[in-house]
Amino acid sequence: MPHSFSDHFATVSRQYANSRPTYPPALFDWLAAQCSERMLAWDCGAGNGQASIELARHFAKVIATDASAAQIAQTAPHARIDYRVAPAEQSGLDARSADLVIVAQALHWFDLDRFHAEVRRVLKPGGIIAVWSYGVQHVEGEAIDALVQQFYAEEVGPCWPPERRHVENGYRELSFPYSRITPPSFTMQLTWNFEQLLGYFRSWSATAAYVQAHGRDPVAALAPRLAACWGDPTQTRLVTWPLTLLVGRCDK
Repeated sequence: MPHSFSDHFATVSRQYANSRPTYPPALFDWLAAQCSERMLAWDCGAGNGQASIELARHFAKVIATDASAAQIAQTAPHARIDYRVAPAEQSGLDARSADLVIVAQALHWFDLDRFHAEVRRVLKPGGIIAVWSYGVQHVEGEAIDALVQQFYAEEVGPCWPPERRHVENGYRELSFPYSRITPPSFTMQLTWNFEQLLGYFRSWSATAAYVQAHGRDPVAALAPRLAACWGDPTQTRLVTWPLTLLVGRCDK
């Protein structure tokens, strides 16, 4: 069903670029190994180009598209990456040109029927598509994690867009009409200090929506409670996200 694009990250695009977690390099190594050629990869819903940079290690050219001009404005120039403002459903790529299509933490925003038609148009026969999302993080330390879960679900919880449920349930309700490939398990975890974790919370679309609705920063209210449990703010703690990965081959 067609729908208009809503840019949930326009007001936090700089924070998003600075504070979002990175994906494991082994994921991109494995994806590249599934492709018979490595001439062109399309990073769809690329945001600030985080995954695009990793793809450029393996592919001769990467086209990275996002419907948000604010997000594309935060990308870092790279000789093998062509950044473009374009919707997922109308990429502007040539037909049968891509060896790999990826969607990192963005599939839940798309008009799926139109997007899948675009993937089938753009991928070479036998090309690979991989989509992934990361769910609610867990932070080392029982008391700290309890505060983080409460903040996510109760304090900014009502401000999450309805599409967020697809991330929480591991994309189980979203269509993926391709010949499935079973991927290995990948771990998504980082060690962050206190300020890095707060920066991540400020990059959330729900945080931006909360500020717009209530006129105050919910992260500022959380900070002293979290600091009391954290201790030395320079101390790093392990942050782990559950990673959902769907991989398929486009048979034509």
